Amino acid sequence: MTIIERLRKVSIPKAVIRPLRCLPTLVLVGLAVHLLLPQITALEHSIKVIEQMSLLAVGFALLAQVLSYVGLGYLSYAAAGIVRDRLPLLRAVLISTAASDIGLVAGGAVGNAAAVFRWSRGSGVSKEGALLAGTLPSLFNNLILALIAIAGLIHLLLVHDLSTLQATAFAVILLLLAGIIGGLAWGMKHRATLTRQVDRVRAWWAGLRRKPYDPTQTQETMTRLYTTWDALKAGGWRGPLLGAAINIGFDMLTLYLVFVAAGHAVSPGVLLTGYGLPLLLGKAGFLPGGVGIVEATMAALYDGLGVPDPVTVVVILAYRAISFWLPTLVGFPLIPYLQHITKTGRLSMEENNVSTG
Repeated sequence: MTIIERLRKVSIPKAVIRPLRCLPTLVLVGLAVHLLLPQITALEHSIKVIEQMSLLAVGFALLAQVLSYVGLGYLSYAAAGIVRDRLPLLRAVLISTAASDIGLVAGGAVGNAAAVFRWSRGSGVSKEGALLAGTLPSLFNNLILALIAIAGLIHLLLVHDLSTLQATAFAVILLLLAGIIGGLAWGMKHRATLTRQVDRVRAWWAGLRRKPYDPTQTQETMTRLYTTWDALKAGGWRGPLLGAAINIGFDMLTLYLVFVAAGHAVSPGVLLTGYGLPLLLGKAGFLPGGVGIVEATMAALYDGLGVPDPVTVVVILAYRAISFWLPTLVGFPLIPYLQHITKTGRLSMEENNVSTG
């Protein structure tokens, strides 16, 4: 009996599995509450910070966030262009904005990618181009966030006086991020081994959930991953990387301008340290947009870097309002519009196929 067959027969009661599924989220939520509660006492002083904020700087922060979403749309536009498909830039921006809302309410990154795929197909993009447009934005954005998080952690380790516990925790996170990036690079050179390992993990996970496992799905997924990698290696990475850099760069600029508006400009090192890691942890928490986790982690990091508590509270809440809540409100009305034009586009393609036939 093979290892995979043994794993499939492993039986764990659902009463045990369900809490285990929720455990990472519960831990992160508990951490978020623990870190946020001390900030409540700073609310009274934060009101004074709000009254003195520069509206001009807030306006520039809003503009920077608009340009950040243009970068996200350009990422999908460039990804589709790898296979010589054309997804209009404005349409790509609208799709990216609305798909982010789909990801919040249904399936996270998977739901986001599925929405981009559907709406890109409705805009005349091929299956290959729509697949790239849906999957590459998350890949490139997470890669840049990981690099920023690593830079921020190095900054913490080298520049600031940390306790032994803090230094150990940050070093572990740093090694974990570096290991993930290194593992992916190794896997692209040892594809057969990587595919076997992924197959074993997915079979084990299916066994835990008492679900049937189809290895052909793993083969198809890994084949698409390798095809995408080959396309990127051939030079297709430049456009998506530029889009991700614009997206993340202007989002960081949004946060910096909010600091400026609050009258407390920070150094690039401090900005990096409090930016990348919280957003990565927010994605790992499986909560919509990392609500609570991002805010709490940012608060803890910026407080440790010497930012006054009242400023920290105002800056984080204002940044999240501009970068998360406002685009969310804008994105939901776009969903029925994109559904309509997708349906119209499919009808047009069917009519063309009929007339051609």
